[in-house]
Amino acid sequence: MNATLLRGVMVGALAGLLFGFDTAVIAGTTEGIRSAFALGATGVGVTVSSALWGTLAGALFAGIPGDRYGARASLTVIALLYLVSGIGCFLAWNWPMLLIMRVLAGFAVGASSVLAPVYIAEIAPAERRGMMVGAFQLNVVLGILVAYLSNYLVSNLQLGAMDWHVKFGVTTLPAVLLLVMMQTIPDSPRWLFAKGREGEAAAVLGKLGNPDVAGEMAIWRRAEAQTHAARLSWKRHHRPILLAIGIAAFNQLSGINAILYYLNDIFAAAGFSGVSADKQAIVIGTCNLVFTALALTVIDRIGRKTLLLIGSVGLTAALAGVAAIFSGSTHHEWLLWLLVAFIAFFAFSQGAVIWVYISEIFPTDVRARGQSLGSSVHWFMDAVIAFGFPLAAARAHALPFWLFAAMMALQFVVVLLFFPETKRRSLEAIGEAM
Repeated sequence: MNATLLRGVMVGALAGLLFGFDTAVIAGTTEGIRSAFALGATGVGVTVSSALWGTLAGALFAGIPGDRYGARASLTVIALLYLVSGIGCFLAWNWPMLLIMRVLAGFAVGASSVLAPVYIAEIAPAERRGMMVGAFQLNVVLGILVAYLSNYLVSNLQLGAMDWHVKFGVTTLPAVLLLVMMQTIPDSPRWLFAKGREGEAAAVLGKLGNPDVAGEMAIWRRAEAQTHAARLSWKRHHRPILLAIGIAAFNQLSGINAILYYLNDIFAAAGFSGVSADKQAIVIGTCNLVFTALALTVIDRIGRKTLLLIGSVGLTAALAGVAAIFSGSTHHEWLLWLLVAFIAFFAFSQGAVIWVYISEIFPTDVRARGQSLGSSVHWFMDAVIAFGFPLAAARAHALPFWLFAAMMALQFVVVLLFFPETKRRSLEAIGEAM
């Protein structure tokens, strides 16, 4: 680990902090938005999911400029989008304006979920890649915690109608930091090499602390000779495509983002006050951060597949417990602890693994587009579930939790039978095996 490598990982991970902040800040604004614009359950669902449709678009389109212009240049533009959307949400004077700005924020989040993990994966050494790409997810959950803490602090200011405006406006602060820090990191050496800029690629490899630049370049030349045109196709890439779709879909079918977005509403349904719900959200956000950090200490030893299997069992049990509470309308005092257990198992498994795994399984020439595919599936499922959750919960609070529990039981079987392990293998070796 040297200064250039550390800075590259930290800046790439900072995009994860904005990812987490911008997606979770909505949890503390739903009541204010509902009152400001006289929204019902459908209107709230549209508001929350609006950012996610933008996220889907960002994930879909980020791969093309990422492959053409590089992740670093593309992430600089994304930092600007974060800044503009934060200012726009703060100033939003009507519901359509808010929706437009949340779509823009979502676009930045979706593009970040594609390009930041790709950038970190391409500069990280194989033996530390899981931990380093996992730093992106660690910052995602740190951003979620910061959003919950920020919401709590702003709520205590008693700003009245300005409350939700200020909660959104706080997101501009990390956006400015990301924009400044993007100017301090180099382009990915693998991207430079793929563009025929071998001299620059070798220079960056040296700055990153690679002990055998010539040997690494020789490996890349051999891998390049075995690849075809840089086009993601079902015929050549069907296995990584299916794996990316599978891990992305199951990630959202756990209910993670629906629970995070509607956390205050879930606690309200169980009888907790608004301020109490904000405090409980901080507890859950802290748990998310702690268990993600714990997972990153073992992901390169235990492996990605083992973590997913452990998580599947714990998530199934925790979600079934939450569903049972809402089914029986008793033992609400256990709700916080079951949600903490849910977050702990998610953070230790899917949360830590998803962006690492998708960034590893595609060959270098289509990695950004493969990451784009996986991210797009992730955000499409997220948008659908975020829109549908309040509608399903309005019919029966327990229903969505029973569905999420069943999906996690199915995930255990799918991962056990079909998911290969990728720990401690070079990106080139994984690409050849796929």
